[in-house]
Amino acid sequence: MNLRKIFWFTLGMFFVGVAFVGVYLPLLPWSTPSVIAAYCFAKSSKRMHDWLYSHPLFGPFLLGWQEKRIFPTRMKYLMVVTMCVSLIIMWFTTGNITAILWTGAFMTLVVLWGWRYPGSEKEYQLRKEEGRRIAWIK
Repeated sequence: MNLRKIFWFTLGMFFVGVAFVGVYLPLLPWSTPSVIAAYCFAKSSKRMHDWLYSHPLFGPFLLGWQEKRIFPTRMKYLMVVTMCVSLIIMWFTTGNITAILWTGAFMTLVVLWGWRYPGSEKEYQLRKEEGRRIAWIK
């Protein structure tokens, strides 16, 4: 195994760990780290890549994202709730209105980005049949 593969494998393991922690901690996302881990394993370990895609929790999300850019609606709502709770916690712990406004503005952009993707297979098929864009891609 060369140094590049070791680097990507180690990074993939780190992000799988973050994803697993994110499943149990409500303020830490698991979807983004699982996508990053899949990318890292694609560059380093076919076995771990296949394991991640066949995992009961991560697999369906990763397949939906890779094949059709589906971002499940339930996860979109969870993302919004998590961001709101984070801003409330930030307000009570720092009281720094400038930081809260900047963070809230960035979070708003992330929410707008996420809501542009279809939330289900049905929504994906409807957009495709109507010839509409699937988020940023056609």
